[in-house]
Parts: sequence; C-alpha cells; structure tokens
Amino acid sequence: MTNLETKASKGFVTEDNMAMLTDLYQLTMDASYQQHKKTETATFDMFVRKLPQNRHYMIAAGLEQALQYLENMHFTEEDVEYLRSQELFSEEFLQSLKNFKFTGEVYAVKEGTPVFPNESILRITGPKMEVQLVETYLLNAVNFQTMVASKASRVVEAANGKAVAEFGLRRAHGADAGLKGSRACYIAGCASTSNVLAGKEFGVPISGTMAHAYVMSFENEADAFRAYAETFGDKSVFLIDTYDTVEGAKKAAAVAKEMEAKGKKLKGVRLDSGNLTDLSKKVRQILDSEGLSYVKIMASDDLNEYKIREMLLNGAKIDAFGVGTEMITSRDAPAISGVYKLNEDTLEGKLVPKMKLSEGKETLPGRKQVYRIYDANGRMVKDVIALEGEQVQGEGLLQKVMENGKRCVELPLIHETRKYCIEQVARIPEKTRMDDKYAHMKLSDMGYGMKDMDVLIEKNTPYKVEVSNGLQKLIEDLKEKYRREK
Repeated sequence: MTNLETKASKGFVTEDNMAMLTDLYQLTMDASYQQHKKTETATFDMFVRKLPQNRHYMIAAGLEQALQYLENMHFTEEDVEYLRSQELFSEEFLQSLKNFKFTGEVYAVKEGTPVFPNESILRITGPKMEVQLVETYLLNAVNFQTMVASKASRVVEAANGKAVAEFGLRRAHGADAGLKGSRACYIAGCASTSNVLAGKEFGVPISGTMAHAYVMSFENEADAFRAYAETFGDKSVFLIDTYDTVEGAKKAAAVAKEMEAKGKKLKGVRLDSGNLTDLSKKVRQILDSEGLSYVKIMASDDLNEYKIREMLLNGAKIDAFGVGTEMITSRDAPAISGVYKLNEDTLEGKLVPKMKLSEGKETLPGRKQVYRIYDANGRMVKDVIALEGEQVQGEGLLQKVMENGKRCVELPLIHETRKYCIEQVARIPEKTRMDDKYAHMKLSDMGYGMKDMDVLIEKNTPYKVEVSNGLQKLIEDLKEKYRREK
C-alpha cells in the first residue's frame, strides 16, 4: 500500500479509534487526576443551558450512539504510541490507557423526549478519570442529534400531518452528520430519508424521486417520464419543473393515463422551484381534470417550517414536503448550548455536591431527577428539577440505562422511538408548541433573502420549569459556603 493510499483510507471514526475523538484537555486533566490520586467517584450532568431563538422545546436524541461509545471505547497500541510521541504524558498514564474501560452508570431521558433548559439529558456517575474523559464524545453525539431532531420536529409540526421526507445528505456537514442527522430527523417525525445508508443502518424508510439531470437526458419530458415509469411502475414520482411546471404537469398527466391503461398508477409529482403554492393549485387542477386525484403532489426547494406553514395557510395543494439543507444543518440555529458539568465529587471519602458560580453560567448542584407533571388530559403542565430522592409529584424522566459500564435496558426500536416522540410533542401545551398568536416577520430578517414575503412566526409561551425546594436550599447553602471561603 502506498503512502497516498494509507492517508486516503484514514479520517473515519471506528470503534478502534473513537476513544481518540476527544479534546486534548480531557487527557491532560486525567493525567493530572491520576498523578494526584483524584480518581474517586464523580457525577456529571449533560444539559442544554438555553433554547435557541425561535425554539420552544428540544428533542433529546443521540442516546443510542452515546451508549455504544461508552460500551466500546478503548485505546489501541497505535493510539498510545501517538500520545507518547507528543511528549506530554508519563509512562504510567500511557500504560493505564491500554486498560481503560468505562465502568460507570448512566441515567438518561428516553430518546424522543421533549426537554427544556437546565434539565439533565444524561447523568453520568463513575471514577472521575472515566467520566471526565467521555465528555467530548458524548457532547458531540447528543448535541448534534438533539439540535437536528429539534429542528425536524418543528418542520413536522408545521406540515400539520402531511409527510415530510428528509434529504439533507448532500448538504450535511460531513458523512457522519448526514448519517446521524437522518436518524434524528426520523425520530422527530419525518416519514423517510433519501439517505440509503441511514436506511440500512437504522431502519429508516428510504424514498426518492429523480433529478433534473435525468429529465434532461431525454429528448423531451414525456419520454423521461415514460422511461422512469417503465422502470419503477407504481412507485414512480415525476419531477415536473425542469422546463415549465404547468406543461410538465400536463405531460405527467398524459403519461399517468398511459400507465393506467397498463394497470399501473403514478404515485406522485414533485415541484422544486417557483411559487410552490400557486403552482400546486394549478397542478392539482390539471391532475384532477384527468381523473388523477390519487396522484400526490410533493414540494421541495430549500423549505423550512416557516415556508411550509405559510404555504399551507395560503391553501397550497401539497401532500408531502421534501426538506434538506434547512433541517439537516438546523440552519437558523446550527448549534445548541449543550454542556457537561460536574455536580458531585468525592472529598475525604464522601460524595459532596458541586456548583459552578460563573456569571451567566451557574449550574445546579448534586444528583438530580427531572419530574414531569401532567394535567387530567395528559398534557404537560410543568417540570420540576429536584434532588435525587426528594419527594416530588410527577413522572421521573431520568431512567438508569447503564450499570457497571454495560447497558441494563433494551433500547426501543427506532420506529417505536419516533412514535413516542410524536406522542410526547403532542402533549406539550399548545401555547408553548404552536401559539395561535402570530407576529409578522420577514424571511429576509432571518437570512433567507426573500425580501417581499412576510412569514408568520409563532409567539410562544415558555414552558414552566421549576427548581424544587430541596434543590433551592442546597443552592443557597453552597453559595453561602463559597462566600465564606473567599
């Protein structure tokens, strides 16, 4: 194998190198912990500090990949040799990495659960060197999928029961983002993905139509449609906007009638440019006039929840939406403030709560549980963040999923997680999820470059998250303690 071939084969994360997908300071802190024998039990929380602008809730996602990492991470001889070459670490520390294994316990909210600021998504307890080292990968896995799932849930909500197909792979920020993003979108309620590998790896239904290049490869649109129908029959969806959408619809209708004569039915047509609302009405009329009311109309073209809602409010005759770039990158909020913070440490052989007091970045101390309270109709009323063991009414969201470094529960199938997520989002109060009071705002104000179109954006009523009496007292006691120690 040549040098070039060796280099070209690298750059992919596998079980053999995932332990090295970390920030250097995790390793330097661990080396110092080991030297100073600070290796006893500690607990960390992973949570989102605040919601991005125009977000009402987040959807917890990424747990399966987080647990897979914790169960399988290890350092190879090659990893250790690389770290040795950096001339940073003692030989004792390097040798200890060869036997590194996560042995802690993990509590987590179920994937697909709506979560709110400062609520633990994961709670990790174990030897400090272990729970410190895993921070970076866990944040990477959970932050990204939670961000994408939260955006996708908004898109699915805006579609109001109409199917949303995700096809963001070509615009995703790398292969891993494309794969995990497809998974997150499906969990949040998307009906399918164009990503074939996501279908194979995760069982997400796959769907697709055709590109303009396919249509342009034939002398005329009708020939392209006939050829595609010959190959795919009842599963055919024609892209009709390559030249003129209305004329394309007429040709699609003609080919659909030819298909009927052969005992086949055209599944749908796709619009990908122009005024989708107006065009969908014209296309629907053309199809219906030919007795093709069963043919579905799908729309794409840099769609997001705002554009979809606007189209439906204006009576668009669209049965399904294809969404790519906006959803897979969470374009309007491409990062979330997910953090991983120490809340409990061992001091003189005893576990004691810890709290960060940095301005604007205070954390909640101690091991905690998040309780969700519902009304008589099953709607969410409020959440209470409480100390573990504190008597609080409500459903505890954090459940043990890993013990002694091994999963202790069977995670649900992805289809079950999707169903659960849709059900849980429906339990969010309407005034939080989709307020019926609207504010006019231009798409240009949000960076979408459509200066003349106003879009309706919901004003939300924030969901109530309270701190329990016991936790509030602990916070006050710790603040007083730190003041005395100044």
